[in-house]
Amino acid sequence: MEEKKLAIIATKGSLDWAYPPFILASTASALGYETQIFFTFYGLQLLKKKLALEVTPLGNPGMPMPMGMDKWFPVLGLTLPGMQGMMTSMMKKKMKDKGVASVEELRDLCQEAEVKLIACQMTVDLFDMNQAEFIDGVEYAGAAAFFEFAGQSDICLYI
Repeated sequence: MEEKKLAIIATKGSLDWAYPPFILASTASALGYETQIFFTFYGLQLLKKKLALEVTPLGNPGMPMPMGMDKWFPVLGLTLPGMQGMMTSMMKKKMKDKGVASVEELRDLCQEAEVKLIACQMTVDLFDMNQAEFIDGVEYAGAAAFFEFAGQSDICLYI
């Protein structure tokens, strides 16, 4: 029987969007899937050695707000200086309190599980990114190389 394959395209570089590709990839790998994540545009932030990921409630109406803020706090108030940092700190604390693994831990788990992490070479070049800023073990390829794998995959997710 041929091994199942999962292809994930990661395009977001915020704290809340960092979790889905790594959780899904590590789970798929544990279930026996050959798994690749193609990081492009802002998703490349997830491959940096030093992560500075934040979460923003602005433009994210589905985000549960602490203290029922979504019911009484004006949306415009979310643009105030320091709000993004405060919300990021609150999210990190909640995750720690609930025993949720960090992004770094999940990323390490993916690498241990032989999930292939691919950085989009065109985007790296476009944003003049330095490959030395990325974790070890990242492969660099264009969309065409990833499409070859994605075209053979059983599941392809765009995150």
